[in-house]
Amino acid sequence: MDSAYSQEQVEQFINYIGLPTEVWRERQPSLELLKALHIHSISTFPYENLSLHYNQTHDIQLDPQHLFQKMIGDNRGRGGFCMEIAILYNHMLRAIGFNAYTAGVRTRGRLEGIPHGDYPGWNHIINIVTFPDGSKYHSDVAFGGDGATKPIPLIDGLIHENLGTQQIRLKRDWIPHQVHRTEETKFWIYQYRNSTNKDWNSFYSFPSMEFFAPDWGVINWWINTHPDSHQRRNILVIKFLRRTKKGADLESEQEICGKRMLINGVVKENLGSETRTVTVCQTEEERLLVLEQFFQISLTEKERFGIHGYISALDT
Repeated sequence: MDSAYSQEQVEQFINYIGLPTEVWRERQPSLELLKALHIHSISTFPYENLSLHYNQTHDIQLDPQHLFQKMIGDNRGRGGFCMEIAILYNHMLRAIGFNAYTAGVRTRGRLEGIPHGDYPGWNHIINIVTFPDGSKYHSDVAFGGDGATKPIPLIDGLIHENLGTQQIRLKRDWIPHQVHRTEETKFWIYQYRNSTNKDWNSFYSFPSMEFFAPDWGVINWWINTHPDSHQRRNILVIKFLRRTKKGADLESEQEICGKRMLINGVVKENLGSETRTVTVCQTEEERLLVLEQFFQISLTEKERFGIHGYISALDT
């Protein structure tokens, strides 16, 4: 299947995320280019589910051309929730020439911010990129604040430094309720620990199997409509911050240095060490100002009106 995007749209995407000319000059798939695309994408497109809330129909569309217009063409600072960003990213990767496909993910719930319990049904999406030498990379550009800040190879147990003191790794294993257990049925499990003296904990699991557009349509429908979907109750915006890499010879060498978050009405920031509360919104007017001030997101009048009477609305 061909990418939904033209080369003209690829150039618009590259310009929009601010990819340096030196990195893009060759225009050929490489690990260096994939890393740069990952870093620039997560620091340009915020993970946000605003289309579920500031929207009179309270649903999310996954058509690639709609996603391009929303996140790039309109130039209003918008990102999207996991499927929106990852689907746009997948089509861009393939238009550039990468061998990339999407895979379904089972993300565990959280208790006081910590993953716990069993793995539920499919509720997240990643990209898997394969290079000519056979090496495969997990590229998750839409998991929010605990996502990988760079592509990571599908190598069992290899530890990577993430934001601040956090470390991440992928482990191959079965998940607890799995009945059919063979080497081939093992999942990749994305794990983290916030320092070397902490235990590893698991965020999510995923297979190597490809998922298709109709699969994402079903998952998206559940997230949009089901009473148990936490996305319907909570407004989430997470944007990574980037800077020139410390000690780099070139300004084009960028790294993730922090993240900024809006959870319902609370704005938080982490610049690599600890998370602090920046401000708390009490009204819709305050939240709209925060979206513009801290995330450079502007909503249309129609979108602003769409949250009136919805479960996530603040006092007006």
